Amino acid sequence: MNSRTLKKQLKYIVPEIRLALIKEPGGKPVSVGCPEDLEKFIEPLKILSEEHFVAFFLDARNNVTNVHVVSHGTASASLVHPREVFKGAILANAHAIIVAHNHPAGSMTPSSEDIETTGILIKAGDILGMKVIDHLIVSSGGFCSLRETHGYLWP
Repeated sequence: MNSRTLKKQLKYIVPEIRLALIKEPGGKPVSVGCPEDLEKFIEPLKILSEEHFVAFFLDARNNVTNVHVVSHGTASASLVHPREVFKGAILANAHAIIVAHNHPAGSMTPSSEDIETTGILIKAGDILGMKVIDHLIVSSGGFCSLRETHGYLWP
């Protein structure tokens, strides 16, 4: 399947996915120990022409149990409210979350809005007793971990 076909399919599929289970073939859970462990799951975000914000919900053993497409926006922005991120996490009985969104323009550099949103999500997660493990920014060139580049945001 070429990227144009995949992009066309995702255009229609991604907005319809709201909460989906994630398992490896054979039913083995996906365990996350570092950002690279999610790389194959964030790969489809690289080719989208609009920003999409997704949340991965983890259990107490850092196994990904669900993924939730929180929002999708324009070529340069996606509105995200903590209520929408954590509503899905609460319904999924998540212990922690990792959020990710794409930058269709190709930059992996976090914007001031990305940094502000991350800080707000971390504070909201602390109040709810749900850790925000990382915020990944995905672009055609790869991805960036805000935990690695902006670690000061985490207490």
